Amino acid sequence: MSPLTARILHLQRFSTEDGPGIRTTVFFKGCPLRCAWCHNPESMSPNPQLQWLETRCIGCNTCIQTCPQGNLRRAPNGSLHIARDDCLACGKCVDACPANALEMLGHTVSLEDLLAEVLKDRSYYETSGGGITASGGEPGLQADFVAEFFRRLKQEHLSTAFDTCGLIASAAFEKILPYTDWLLYDLKEIDEEKHRRFTSQGNQRILQNLLQIGEWMNDFPTLHLWIRTPLIPGATARTDNLLGIGDFLIKNLNGKVERWELCAFNNLCRDKYRRLGMDWDYQHTPLLTAEELTTLTEAARVSGFPPDLIIPTGATRVQVLETEGETL
Repeated sequence: MSPLTARILHLQRFSTEDGPGIRTTVFFKGCPLRCAWCHNPESMSPNPQLQWLETRCIGCNTCIQTCPQGNLRRAPNGSLHIARDDCLACGKCVDACPANALEMLGHTVSLEDLLAEVLKDRSYYETSGGGITASGGEPGLQADFVAEFFRRLKQEHLSTAFDTCGLIASAAFEKILPYTDWLLYDLKEIDEEKHRRFTSQGNQRILQNLLQIGEWMNDFPTLHLWIRTPLIPGATARTDNLLGIGDFLIKNLNGKVERWELCAFNNLCRDKYRRLGMDWDYQHTPLLTAEELTTLTEAARVSGFPPDLIIPTGATRVQVLETEGETL
């Protein structure tokens, strides 16, 4: 029995967006980046976090009476205020709530328990060509656990995918890649200054790690490399960014990238920020239009990267013609 444990958020079964086939995605907690557009804000902190689901709340105040630190109070408008800086994440309010209106995001799981859980869906992986994906947050921050988790999955002859922002120690990649089939690698922004402004960190280590991985791929001939670029309005969704990323990939990883995914901006996470008491700069930012996504895709193709390997993904905005009242 392995003594290894990890802090995760949850499992997402029947995922089709985190690698090939039907997959179970394990979301690990903690991330070194603070992307302004992050659609998993609950994954940023490595620590457990309390969230309040107002639609379930019956206003009984049991949680307020239960909190040993007195960190909960009812606001005049009926909402629940959580003194997050002082919250110990003890979970007593969660256990006491009769309506399940409070949830703790992030829990510790053992390697054996996680393996047992993901193996329940073996038949779906095998029939669809899918498997298990480690995502987050940044799973590479818990590299020892992920490496052993993947090693055990490979013993079960199951496919593994590692979804990473790239900002981790190269030693973490050395531990994980020998047991990885699919590497989903984020390249968000090619410009160093803009990358720092958008994500709170520079991109030098991210680019250096990717170059190193390109060299290691000679030792891992079965490793499949996918690049992912989020298309964020007012940030990464720029022609010069896509031309720059495409040029970098051609010059340094020519023939080694099997797929360049252009991920359209997703605004479905607005409630997550509200439940965590966090502001979000993209609260009122609309989705890209189909025309905008097409234009950005063409920009990536102009870079010279093989056009058949550029895959735009995600929903686009439905437009309304004001003059005719017709929906496009």
